[in-house]
Amino acid sequence: MTPSLRRTVIAEWRGLPSDPPRPDRTQSTADLLPKVMQKLGLKERMQESEIVGAWKTLVGEFIAAHSCPIALREGVLYVHVLQPALHYELDRVNKPEILRKLKQRFGSKAIRDLRFRLG
Repeated sequence: MTPSLRRTVIAEWRGLPSDPPRPDRTQSTADLLPKVMQKLGLKERMQESEIVGAWKTLVGEFIAAHSCPIALREGVLYVHVLQPALHYELDRVNKPEILRKLKQRFGSKAIRDLRFRLG
């Protein structure tokens, strides 16, 4: 028998007033989960996986076949591109449109910039 349980049983047997109830400090999982995810850095990882999954629908089949988002760090999405000509076209011509679509879908706080890398 634990000491606190023993104290409670003896207090009930003697007819003494019980200890005041402790304040309820429980929180719902829905409130705690975002805080825990942010502390562990998982929120950005989840966004990264969502972006990788949506990449093909956002940029089209041809571009998705020759490029792949690899990382999301501090709001900057890094994308590997296979061909130099496509790298030039994406960086100079299509970047504003792709960035606009990404911000529209995931929010401007999640993605601030887009950087293409050959590789």
